[in-house]
Amino acid sequence: MTLRHNSLSAENTSSHESVSLSSNIEFTPAFQDSEKHIRIYQRDTFDVLKMLLCKKENGVFDMIFVDPPYFLSNGGITCQNGRMACVDKGKWDRSRGVMENHKFHTEWLSLCQKLLKPNGTLWVTGTSHVIFSVGFAIQELGYKILNNISWEKPNPPPNLSCRYFTHSTETIIWAAKNEQSKHFFDYAQMKQMAGGKQMKTVWKIYPPKKEEKVFGKHPAQKPVELIERCLSASTKENDLVLDPFMGCGSSLIACLNKKRRFIGVEQDEKWVDIAIKRMGHYKEYGW
Repeated sequence: MTLRHNSLSAENTSSHESVSLSSNIEFTPAFQDSEKHIRIYQRDTFDVLKMLLCKKENGVFDMIFVDPPYFLSNGGITCQNGRMACVDKGKWDRSRGVMENHKFHTEWLSLCQKLLKPNGTLWVTGTSHVIFSVGFAIQELGYKILNNISWEKPNPPPNLSCRYFTHSTETIIWAAKNEQSKHFFDYAQMKQMAGGKQMKTVWKIYPPKKEEKVFGKHPAQKPVELIERCLSASTKENDLVLDPFMGCGSSLIACLNKKRRFIGVEQDEKWVDIAIKRMGHYKEYGW
């Protein structure tokens, strides 16, 4: 295992529109484990996606899991541990306006589509703040939508304003690269997990467990169990998975559990450090 810090910081590449890459550019991973086939890049995701595309023009990934910015950090409030809390997650999550937000989603979706193998699939999570834009962009780009999953959270925080229904679900879009794709679906395993019946598109899964937050909690952290189900449904052992907005590494841990190879991208050093700590803890304790 080798651990390296990228000297090209995310702060130096805050605008992906200004970056033009040639095929000879290679960014050094912030973390690399050759034994487990893991690479993590601490950099603007558009830089890394373009670099990967320069090297693999015909697609390289069997699956791409994306939990993109939801652009909901607008000064609103939520309930956290029984108390009122601000929903602002950071500068990266502030809305740029409807059209700019949609342009952002269309750009990363376009790059991801090119990076998928011909029969590869994409999974994207989101709330109403983002998922309709993502879904429209997916259709614009010619992906083939396979399913939309409703992730039901059994214990959601209450709505403090008492003027709306309590937000208790997120949508997950599962899509193939294009209409010609012959995607993989492990029907037998999904049926077994569903107790011998066809698995439905409503998944009841609890938020991240306590042990998943030992080294810190990302404000948009997804449970490892959720990502594992996506992996089990659409990939095989040793397949290659990409997460272009990795956060604190839940997709990394899911890939380790399911024996998938993994490349993650995250520009914030704080979350990269947590992901690396989770990786080390996994190798020592198995979770």
